[in-house]
Amino acid sequence: MPTHGIGYPIPVRTMTSRIDICPVSELPPGASVRVETEDFDIGVFNCDGQLLAMEDRCSHDDSVLLDEGGFDAATCTIECPRHGSVFDLRTGRPTTLPAYEAVETFPVLVEDGVIKLELE
Repeated sequence: MPTHGIGYPIPVRTMTSRIDICPVSELPPGASVRVETEDFDIGVFNCDGQLLAMEDRCSHDDSVLLDEGGFDAATCTIECPRHGSVFDLRTGRPTTLPAYEAVETFPVLVEDGVIKLELE
């Protein structure tokens, strides 16, 4: 990795892309939608007006899609349908076992009435 000459690494910028999800009107409070990308699936959730996005997989069992579990808009959590781990949609961190590793979260923004995801 390149350095500044005094040993500190130079941050490497990656390309950020935006993906259009849907019009805001199509994702009301309490609703969610799964988005498939080339690399993984992402769940987009409307937690009583707060739009959040998280990788749609359980970190305890990679083959499980979290959006098939229980989404609680009031607490901004989702429960794994296979083993019951609950994940905080704001941070991606599990709040119960057996999962103990977080899953990736993604920035969500609204432009011209369209929900968009930012991916690196």
